[in-house]
Amino acid sequence: MPETTVDTVACVGAGVIGGGWVAHFLARGFDVRAWDPAHDAAAKLARLVDAAWPALTRLGLAEGASRDRLTITETLAEAVEGAGFVQESAPEDLSLKQKLLADIDAVTPAGVVIASSTSGYGMSEMQVAAKTPERLVVGHPFNPPYLIPLVEVVGGRLTAAWAVDQAGEFYRRVGKTVLTMAREVPGFVANRLQEALWREALHMVANGEATVEQIDLAITDGPGLRWPVQGPMLTFHLAGGEGGMAHMLDHFGPSLKSPWTRLRAPELTPELREAVVDGCDEEAGSRSIAELVAERDRGIIAIQQAVGEARRG
Repeated sequence: MPETTVDTVACVGAGVIGGGWVAHFLARGFDVRAWDPAHDAAAKLARLVDAAWPALTRLGLAEGASRDRLTITETLAEAVEGAGFVQESAPEDLSLKQKLLADIDAVTPAGVVIASSTSGYGMSEMQVAAKTPERLVVGHPFNPPYLIPLVEVVGGRLTAAWAVDQAGEFYRRVGKTVLTMAREVPGFVANRLQEALWREALHMVANGEATVEQIDLAITDGPGLRWPVQGPMLTFHLAGGEGGMAHMLDHFGPSLKSPWTRLRAPELTPELREAVVDGCDEEAGSRSIAELVAERDRGIIAIQQAVGEARRG
């Protein structure tokens, strides 16, 4: 297993996810070298980091953390030069990912792990053109990467075990909660759970059973308040009383046959699309996207701090 000391992180792709990763690594005290082929990438990245920095400052910056430790490079080769870890965050296009990962692999120093922020593709299908595919892993974050701690790590068919282990160790070092998967799961774990809830919500809007705002309130003021402390499994475990999950399954198991959910995705008709979009506009009211992002960030920080205090108590 190659040993790599990580002082510098290369971020390839500087959109919303890539920019979030840049902000996170800077806040953890790393030098970050970023590259994106878009002509306005540098300006957009600067805005993303500036927008994230107040929240990261409130959470607590690592010693030496500074936005001045960011370097925007002219070429991909310059970005990965001297890097101890590479985070790729290009758009979700399989052919693009395959070529880009091969290009990154060709210029990245030997033994350095290359992680992809993909949210839909498995590494087995992305690593096919790389010369050293054994060091390629998925490092799937949740948006915004600078606040949401979850990262799902999984290798592909050609990935070596040491690369998965090293990626997991690095992410934990930078404050992430790591799910190291034993095998590839289409859509990953959190996306699949999130997608099931999303599809049922669309069915409810399509059938006039609930409004967009009612659906959001049902989560934010309902089970969503429990999930930051205990996930859905442990929540149901406690619902079984002293008998725990066993009693829960014995008592409520038959209800699984009830037609409470429709996991097949509904047809995204123009009418359904309009209803969802209009509902979101109505719920947002006069708040701009920037205001909603700031509101979200404040809320996530407050929840994280409150949960931390509860666990320490």
